[in-house]
Amino acid sequence: MRKAKAKRAILLPDPIYHDTLVTRFINNLMYDGKKNTATKIFHEAIEVVAKRTSEDGVEVWKKALANVTPQVEVRSRRVGGATFQIPSEVRPDRKVALAMKWLISYSRKRNEKSMAHKLAGEIVSAAKEEGAAFKKKEDVHKMAEANKAFSHFRF
Repeated sequence: MRKAKAKRAILLPDPIYHDTLVTRFINNLMYDGKKNTATKIFHEAIEVVAKRTSEDGVEVWKKALANVTPQVEVRSRRVGGATFQIPSEVRPDRKVALAMKWLISYSRKRNEKSMAHKLAGEIVSAAKEEGAAFKKKEDVHKMAEANKAFSHFRF
């Protein structure tokens, strides 16, 4: 075990939306250190979302992120030679990380013109509680519910 807890990097808020959550999302969206490209993609996606929904784009994005955020997940644990899927509550930091990861990965798999449009499509559908990222959250919750009987094996 390490001697001291790892220090968290301090994120600066996004210059346009003044939100550190936006910066964190852009960092997750980024490939090969191309932050400028990731920023352009995100901002364009938010504009597209605002046009489609005729609401504030960032608010729709935050709602989508909240809808995709998991509350419980299953973790594998070996007990007496058998592996059990044990439901456990997700740490607050990990909740956000998973939600962002799912939104981005499922938007990359969509069939639309540009990454900004793909991301916008996934954000709009997640805000309406549909789409692949929301389905992933539902599947994780179903899995945890199905394995509730093994919750007494929790560490």
